[in-house]
Amino acid sequence: MKKIIYTILFSMPMVFTSCDLDRSPFDRISAEDLFKDPGAAQSATLGNYLFLKGDKGYDGWIDDLHRMSEYSSDNVMISGGTTDDLYFFYNYQRNPNNYRAERFWSNSYRAVVGANTVIEGLVEGNSDAEDQVIGENYYIRALVYFQMGNIFGRPYNQGTSNLSVPLKLTADRNDIPDRNTVGEVYDQVVSDLLKAEALMNENKGASFASKGAAQALLSRVYLYMEDNAKAIEYADKVINEGPYSLLSSEEYKVMNTLTPAENKEAIFSVTLTKDIDIPGNEDWWTIGSFYATIDGVGWGEMYPSQPYLELLNQSENDLRGSFIDPQYLVDENGDKIPAVYWVEDNVYKFRHTIDNGSTITFEDEGTTYTLMSEEVNGRTQYYFNRSGGRQDVVFDYDMDKRNGYPKFFILKASQQENDLHLWSPTVSRLAEMYLNKAEALAKQGADQLAIDNINILRARAKADEYTLTNLPEGKSVFDVVMDERQLELAFEGHRKFDVYRNGLTMDRRYPGTHLNNSNPYPQIPATDKVIVELIPEQQILIQPSLEQNP
Repeated sequence: MKKIIYTILFSMPMVFTSCDLDRSPFDRISAEDLFKDPGAAQSATLGNYLFLKGDKGYDGWIDDLHRMSEYSSDNVMISGGTTDDLYFFYNYQRNPNNYRAERFWSNSYRAVVGANTVIEGLVEGNSDAEDQVIGENYYIRALVYFQMGNIFGRPYNQGTSNLSVPLKLTADRNDIPDRNTVGEVYDQVVSDLLKAEALMNENKGASFASKGAAQALLSRVYLYMEDNAKAIEYADKVINEGPYSLLSSEEYKVMNTLTPAENKEAIFSVTLTKDIDIPGNEDWWTIGSFYATIDGVGWGEMYPSQPYLELLNQSENDLRGSFIDPQYLVDENGDKIPAVYWVEDNVYKFRHTIDNGSTITFEDEGTTYTLMSEEVNGRTQYYFNRSGGRQDVVFDYDMDKRNGYPKFFILKASQQENDLHLWSPTVSRLAEMYLNKAEALAKQGADQLAIDNINILRARAKADEYTLTNLPEGKSVFDVVMDERQLELAFEGHRKFDVYRNGLTMDRRYPGTHLNNSNPYPQIPATDKVIVELIPEQQILIQPSLEQNP
């Protein structure tokens, strides 16, 4: 039965009628006789999952959410220009006519209205099966409103009276609410998730909402609300009571190739399948295609940022590096070309090295330098001395470049089922629960417990483990927890929110075309107006009472 349901989820047409973007998303109402068929509520729920992933697997809610959240973080850099509206997210150049923001808004309310329709059409307590369906729809609604609030509203700790998104809680097309406050949206999300947790009684796998999925999202929501005790409580529920376990080190190295059903730490993912969602040459339009070129397919234009690579390289054997694929150049013999590189004035400088047997040298601007090294915290740090002082470098190999930027392809969003750029975007996985718990503990002053939790992930990743006495120089326990969140959850859409909800500044003083604009944002404080997207102008034309963000 589970297999039949799974097949329906990824092959059925949309339950709700489609309409153009010039109509209100609140009009996405099901047919009047939707619930005449006994199985219609479940079919409608499957349709709501489809709204999250999109008609083609790359035009849905989760695709635009990823680009709106990840591209404006300090995890990534773009190596050139693009005509796609995703460039506005990357550059913090807000545009009220951004088609991706408009599509995200519209798809969000399609899913919300679909969830409302099922919630209104069923009665709690009739059967475990119906309660499960109702609970899944409460979860979908909560997830959508939580992420909409993150995109269009300010962080919770900046004031619960700030405006967020309209809370539409009915399927009535005449119910057209104005924007609610941040506090009201968070209260609704918590209420919906608690309801979902209480109602859901079956775990059908990571492709579907479950009690564990509701608890995992509650842990994150409470963390964002700075209710640290509740964040820990719900993280522990998932860790101790859920049917989840961390992947082994060997499994983790190839996590990107696993389907959600094969990934035992996956709690909820928006699941895409190989032949249905990404048929033919449509790998070109997926999330992963912007991160890498594989077998000649994919744009391969966005790479990990210099600070992310430096963080990754703090441990020589960190398995998080398995998701980064440097594109090395080779000589006429097919051998990689030894080189050093460093960043100077936001430009990568690569210089070929010569091994003289006893020394390694290279030339820069007419001067020959000797490569030096020392051990720092168990790893080798290379450097050279010049008139301006010591310059740390990476000693590796020369790389293929695009517009001068070395191609470090990101594989985390590619190669599921060994398909080129198939990926089922992760909403929640078990590793996040340890990180939520560690952050909450650090904020409570429980430093040792916080370190213990991130060491669980560092041990799995074969990274150097921490003690309270061997933290990187100048770093607090909270700092290393945030570093660990960045390392572990990179390219999964967390970093932007992690920085701003903690009142930190997004530091993007590193190579990338975000610095090439006439009005660049090299550093963005959490209080800046640009951290929230503008309400799509099309929606304000439809509903003039909607108040635009500053």
